[in-house]
Amino acid sequence: MLMAHPALLRKLVGEYEALQAVQAELGDGEPRGRLIDVACALCISTGTCDVDAALIAAYHQLPGAQVYDDSLLAP
Repeated sequence: MLMAHPALLRKLVGEYEALQAVQAELGDGEPRGRLIDVACALCISTGTCDVDAALIAAYHQLPGAQVYDDSLLAP
């Protein structure tokens, strides 16, 4: 599978998070259209169909990512 360059992923994740914060403050409008575009780019770059899965995949592909598995911890 092809993998996106870490610099591209870092840029897309940062832009998505910034636009999401702006959208939360402003509501609908121009940031929403750009947010959708960036979400689609994240999905394409990570080979996923969902923006949440794309963000998780991007975080795991970025340098310094540490996989944390809590499935064995008691509730």
